Amino acid sequence: MSRAFVSRYRFYFVVTMVIMGFLCVVGRLTYLHIFAHRKYIKMIEQNRGNFQVLYSRRGDILDSKGAILATTRAVMEIGVDPQMIRPQDEKKAVELASLLKISIEEVKSSFREKTRFGTDKQIRFVRWKKLADAVDEATYEKIKALGIKGVYGNKKFERVYPCNGLAAHILGFINKEDNAVMGIEHFMDFYLRGQNGWIESEKDGKRQELAQFRVREVLPMDGYSIELTIDQVVQSFVEEELDHIMQEFSPIACSIIITEPKTGYILALGNRPSFNPNEFNKANIEVLKNRAVTDLYEPGSTFKIVTTSAAINEGVIRLEEPFDCGLSTVDYKGRTLKLPKDWHPLGVLKATEVLRQSSNRGLAQIGMRLGEERLYNYARAFGFGELTGFGMDGEIVGILHKVKDWDTLTITRVPMGHAVGATLMQVHYAMTVIANGGLLMKPQSVRRIFDKEGVTFATFEPQERRRVVSKHTTEVISNILENSATKALVKGFKMVGKSGTSQKVVNGHYSSTQHVSSFTGFVPKINPSFVMTIVVDGAHFKGGTAYGSHIAAPSFKRISEKMVQYLGLKPEEEDKK
Repeated sequence: MSRAFVSRYRFYFVVTMVIMGFLCVVGRLTYLHIFAHRKYIKMIEQNRGNFQVLYSRRGDILDSKGAILATTRAVMEIGVDPQMIRPQDEKKAVELASLLKISIEEVKSSFREKTRFGTDKQIRFVRWKKLADAVDEATYEKIKALGIKGVYGNKKFERVYPCNGLAAHILGFINKEDNAVMGIEHFMDFYLRGQNGWIESEKDGKRQELAQFRVREVLPMDGYSIELTIDQVVQSFVEEELDHIMQEFSPIACSIIITEPKTGYILALGNRPSFNPNEFNKANIEVLKNRAVTDLYEPGSTFKIVTTSAAINEGVIRLEEPFDCGLSTVDYKGRTLKLPKDWHPLGVLKATEVLRQSSNRGLAQIGMRLGEERLYNYARAFGFGELTGFGMDGEIVGILHKVKDWDTLTITRVPMGHAVGATLMQVHYAMTVIANGGLLMKPQSVRRIFDKEGVTFATFEPQERRRVVSKHTTEVISNILENSATKALVKGFKMVGKSGTSQKVVNGHYSSTQHVSSFTGFVPKINPSFVMTIVVDGAHFKGGTAYGSHIAAPSFKRISEKMVQYLGLKPEEEDKK
């Protein structure tokens, strides 16, 4: 075409526009390949990159007979890639919402949320939006059958407690952030957790892995499993009795612990109020406390086994020696001290009857025979004023003041279990000293750790903490306390036990209406099979004062009757035939 037929203005305009177009393209390419190169390479890598966590399976927790108390099941975390959603898929939002049990609006909103601002305030494509956290595999198969492009699931694990609230304070739980909270879950988390693995590779536009580009694969290591000393059957006995106590006496709280005296192994431990680990988020924080090791109370008369054992072991009293329990005052180290009151007048009692009749005044006189230092040292030897070694759930030391901090009346109050703050665990293991021939054992709730093949990784053998008193002393105490509580007697067996009733301190003063009722003992007398301690805080008793013999002793009887049958113990009367 001749230039004569083209307008000069039009010619230069077209040429200029073509040149500017090329310059824009060149400029854009220069910007993309030089200045924004790293930014877009990173974006591509993020879109193509595939980093997949391979979750490890948390180990199981089993009772001493192999029953599963805590386990892990596979579930699917369901999400959507909004960039992959097709117009026809939006019609299936109703069915998807129904399967996931979430609102239709939530599903549709996730489908449409294709971009968002990143932490650097730049717009980012949304490639994953979680819809549901723990969907079973059967439901996931139904979701896949809907054929919604972009909706997929990642496999993960969820902690499950098949027995619901059974042994809740021993087990603990795993929260939504996958953190172990309290109990064995927390105490043995290092062994239970395992180690997650991962895969680094690339994925195509359909979000499918390109295996040929896999650069690293680390397989997960499943956690070890834990076998407890807890016996599920014995634990159920305890849980049933705790419910009975709550229903009959409406206390503030109650706790029971049962152990093997020779090993220190805990067979059962329960508290009320309690919770269900499967629904931990519904529980008030107050019920999560393991009251057996966190709550203090004055042990009262159950502490009298310490004073009497110490006096017998030191030889400062004779078993037939009379003590005037009618005295209201007594001279001690040049001072006249007022003795505590008894619940009713007792008069003159032999040393053995002082403990059996639980005379406060008699025990105060025995305590003064011992003296402050020996009384304090024996209390510490029995485990008061120190941790038991249980090792979890916020166990506290308790209160046992050093002798230098005692006032003039403390020597008359400590022998009867006042001016001492103890946990159920401390009182319980003090009684195991009597049941175990004078040896104090370490409380243990874990028997062994093993892998998924059943191979034992570690075992926890019984641990003796120290000898407290001689075997002869424990035999004397057992004879004194044999069948001492009529409401705790187990037909066919000799029972050794001691009840306790302590007044609660309210507004700085001892209350005459609010009490902590307790009972601790073992069956049978010779070669005991189990030791049991029951503490009931603030029971409402229609018959008057909530004595331990009325509140806790009957519970000891009911559980013991089940225990002797479960353990297959032969009645002692038959042994004599």
